[in-house]
Amino acid sequence: MAAIRGLRLIRGAVMAPRLARADDGAGPATNGSDDGDGMPVMTVEFSRFDSWYEIDSWWEGRFLERTRRGAFKRTIKSQGAAGVKVLFNHGRDMQIDQKVLGVASLLEERDTSPYMEVPLLDTSYNRDLVPGLEAGAYGSSFMFEVVRDEWNHEPEASDANPEGLPERTITEVKLFEAGPVTWPANPDATAGLRSGVDWLMDELSDRDDDQRGELVRSFAAFRAMHGLRTPLDGGPATPAPRPEPLTPAPGEDPARHVNGLSAAARRRRMTLLGVKEG
Repeated sequence: MAAIRGLRLIRGAVMAPRLARADDGAGPATNGSDDGDGMPVMTVEFSRFDSWYEIDSWWEGRFLERTRRGAFKRTIKSQGAAGVKVLFNHGRDMQIDQKVLGVASLLEERDTSPYMEVPLLDTSYNRDLVPGLEAGAYGSSFMFEVVRDEWNHEPEASDANPEGLPERTITEVKLFEAGPVTWPANPDATAGLRSGVDWLMDELSDRDDDQRGELVRSFAAFRAMHGLRTPLDGGPATPAPRPEPLTPAPGEDPARHVNGLSAAARRRRMTLLGVKEG
């Protein structure tokens, strides 16, 4: 089925970006010099196919998700490798900002994941990133929009889904951006991906309240459409007022609960959620 359009999602992958030289046999990388002194090529695998992972997001809700092989074929064909931006921390790093790390020379679906090769530009910010990339200190993440998906809202419990959470299978995406990140959405995950939407919404609260407000309404519609529960409440999301949550709010320190918010911060959050104080 067609998905709600305009929702840009972030998923963090467990596969760390790798660096290769043109002469190390790692792939068809072409930017390294013969003596190995050129900038390396970064390789990224960012969406493991047909592997269930749990989304437990303040904004998206709680469900299982997987990406089917073939979901990236149309976006790769229409955009080409060079049409996908390659940024650090989704272009929100305080120093690098939205400077591109390179232009992808290869983007294709392989048996287990999309695969991308990016000859890194010879810049000071890339040279600063290289030691961390070589050490495997970064994770990978990508930003996309779901074009088509399939839902099973009442699945039977299984080994992959012991709680019988709603299951979403993504069958087509539009890919916008991919690259290394300092904090993958869930660095402790052993398989699959996790939502980075909560991080994105927190970032937007400091940069673009209008876009954030539009996304708040869109995610509320998404949760209501699929009857998804969130950490905010114990039932399907609705625009009605809800009790004060006891779980950490997005963007807050994990040890701090919503009950510890200042009055101004609480009013701002309630306004974003469409809740009026009595």
